[in-house]
Amino acid sequence: MLVPGLVWAGNAIVARSVAGEVPPIGLAFWRWTLGAAIVLPVAWPLVRRDLPLLRANWRVMLLLSALGISLFNTGLYLAAQSTTALNIVMLQTSIPVLIVLAGFIIFRETVTFAQVIGIGLSLIGALTLITHGDWRVLTGLAFNVGDLWMLGACFMYAGYTALLRLRPNVHALSFLFASFVIGALLLAPFYVGESLVSRPMPLNWHALLSILYVAIFASVLGYLAYNRTVLVLGASTAGLSVYLVPVFGTLLAMLLLGERPQIFHAVGIVLIAAGIGLAARRSRAPRPLTPERYR
Repeated sequence: MLVPGLVWAGNAIVARSVAGEVPPIGLAFWRWTLGAAIVLPVAWPLVRRDLPLLRANWRVMLLLSALGISLFNTGLYLAAQSTTALNIVMLQTSIPVLIVLAGFIIFRETVTFAQVIGIGLSLIGALTLITHGDWRVLTGLAFNVGDLWMLGACFMYAGYTALLRLRPNVHALSFLFASFVIGALLLAPFYVGESLVSRPMPLNWHALLSILYVAIFASVLGYLAYNRTVLVLGASTAGLSVYLVPVFGTLLAMLLLGERPQIFHAVGIVLIAAGIGLAARRSRAPRPLTPERYR
């Protein structure tokens, strides 16, 4: 659960830092294209073995890739063009709540009291960090087009997480490679249109380094860790890892920007850790994990 929060905090920072220079759809397209290329040498024997099962479940693969690969991340990069990193991070804290809602709507899951308390504690902790302990900040937020893009992206990722239980019974690398390829293919026509009509991808170090980071860390490492967490702990509990994004964002700001830690940092981290711990102990995974399910 620690890995997705760390690398996705960096993803939000990269997206905002290159806003206006690197086109959002281009960043998303090359993220998944390069991610697929990185996974291919190791995944190819597994993909060949699992290809019949992937083909048999092509509708599920298409839906999961569209929600979790194409739409969510493109929405985040579009949001970064016109809203602040604060708003992007804050809106992501809605994902665990939306996952519970999606599980209830799609699968009629029962929401336990422990999950409600855990989500509430984590939300309070995340908001404590984001607002620096001053809750009056919440009243000053003005939603714009970027905020709406990010909110829509959060709905997409909640649906992706809730539906991950339907993924075909293939190796994790086979699933990851297939998802990346399908996600890139879905974005390809929009990337071509963006390059011709709006902004082509610039050939400079900023663009290259941003693509390398989002492909290696935010894509390959982040999604492997997140998908594994969903299988082990269940969708609702795995979604709580989103609350670690503002935690690591705060810590990175301390280390890289020289900001001094304050009381609200400790309060926020303790609340988030308590909420995640409570939900992880009390919640139940949707199905037991076996070697056959996660080969």
